[in-house]
Amino acid sequence: MTDTTPPCPECTCEYTYPLDALVICPECAHEWAPGDPESAAEDGSPKVIVDSVGNPLHDGDTVTVIKTMKVKGSTQPIKAGTKVKGIRLVDGVGDHDIDCRIEGFGAMQLKSSVVRKA
Repeated sequence: MTDTTPPCPECTCEYTYPLDALVICPECAHEWAPGDPESAAEDGSPKVIVDSVGNPLHDGDTVTVIKTMKVKGSTQPIKAGTKVKGIRLVDGVGDHDIDCRIEGFGAMQLKSSVVRKA
């Protein structure tokens, strides 16, 4: 069975097994879909970060915030439609994958699920 399923991208366990559309690791309980862009670590290629509608993002892109968000420590929210120029993609910083500077707020991190490529 191990010769047809890929090793776990989290712990490199080779005893993974398929269950419906997912592959599961019995050692660390990691589940992933083979070929999923978020599980690109399994074949060594870089992770592709996409916006809320599925467009791939790159360093330096301009994005638009798609929903109003409260900002911790500020009385004003970031309103939907705010343009953010010159984003920088980061990996491994919790669930936030964009570093940016928003005029009037300063430097902050955003999730790619709340932006759309402009």
